[in-house]
Amino acid sequence: MLPWLLLLICAPLCEPIELFLIPKPSRPIEGSPVTLTCKAQPFPQKPVAQLQFCFFRGGWALRLGCSSSPELQIATMWKEDSGSYWCEAQTMAFKVIRSRRVQIYVQRFPVSDVSLETQPPGGQVIEGDKLVLVCSVAKGTGDITFLWYKGVLGVNLETKTQRSLTAEFEILTVRESDAEQYYCVADNGYGPSPSGLVSITVRIPVSRPVITLSTPRAQAMVGDMVELHCEALRGSPPILYWFYHEDVTLGSSSAPSGGGASFNLSLTTEQSGNYSCEADNGLRTQRSEAVTLNFTVPIRDRRDRHLTSGVIEGLLGTLCPATVALLFCYWLKRKIGRCSSRDPLRTPPRPEPQESSYLNSPAPVQLEPVYENVNVVSRDGVYSLVYCIQQEQKSAAVEPLRTHLENQVGLDIYSRLRKTNITDMDYENAM
Repeated sequence: MLPWLLLLICAPLCEPIELFLIPKPSRPIEGSPVTLTCKAQPFPQKPVAQLQFCFFRGGWALRLGCSSSPELQIATMWKEDSGSYWCEAQTMAFKVIRSRRVQIYVQRFPVSDVSLETQPPGGQVIEGDKLVLVCSVAKGTGDITFLWYKGVLGVNLETKTQRSLTAEFEILTVRESDAEQYYCVADNGYGPSPSGLVSITVRIPVSRPVITLSTPRAQAMVGDMVELHCEALRGSPPILYWFYHEDVTLGSSSAPSGGGASFNLSLTTEQSGNYSCEADNGLRTQRSEAVTLNFTVPIRDRRDRHLTSGVIEGLLGTLCPATVALLFCYWLKRKIGRCSSRDPLRTPPRPEPQESSYLNSPAPVQLEPVYENVNVVSRDGVYSLVYCIQQEQKSAAVEPLRTHLENQVGLDIYSRLRKTNITDMDYENAM
């Protein structure tokens, strides 16, 4: 009975087993996973015949120890992973069964569609900020070498090799000299593939402007045309300049291509003082220092102003006495009833003889006027007072009339405004 029992136990183990290694996919692409399956043919059905599987590449084990699982997962295959693979199976009796070797070739694809991008986008960066040049490929496997170049002649800036479809190069602090054309190159062993050119523009904030004043003569005068020129020595165009007089805006002028701008101003008596300007290019606004402009007033202007002031003062000085004289005349007229105002613009008429109201009067009584200049306002104006005095009569019959007339004085005020002084002829005509 015993030999037959041993035969039944050993029969499955004594049956020949053949191993096969099956890779999926059989031609993997770099960067993709691969599954290795070690298949026994025929596979033992009984537990006593359970096998332990091991996997190898060349002479190296792919994992530590053996496992009851006939599969091995490789997450990523690279070009250097190409080679011969095989597996082993160990029985419970420590019998080793080895599969045939299988050649696995990992395929590598050349890089393609290389492009260069910038951060910030658009290729415009402010001086002093950071610039990032991102080189990327649409397709490509394995280790890719990235190279960055500056200028059309290709000055190499940086080289990086990594298993990635993108790589970055940073310029931490951008300077004005970094404004140039850039491109990158990618290579994974099939030859370099360049990107297109990308232009980098470095925008520069304006510096503090300087204002200058240009006059047609050494000492500016009222009426001169003054040119205000404002210029910022550094700054990306376009630049807008504003001009100020004592913080009051005069106007603006632009410089589309950079440099300075000018503003013309005709001087008046109110425009002396401090002038300044302001520069703005959208990145920064800077104000210049103030410049003081002093100028002289022409003599004729001063004489005209003094003459005008004198006329005004003369008129004011004349109106007051004239008003007092008119009020006095009005008061005197009401008191004596004989004072009358005549038109000051007319020539004083000759006094006409007046007849006596008495029947026995021997002759008409005639008033003799007396002229006296009261006040000379200016060289063109003269005011005169005219006194009317009754002559004495010898007749006793008219004594009451004489006495009555002596107590009354006629006062007339004449004024004549002329371009010249009153001549003797005028005085005689007035008499």
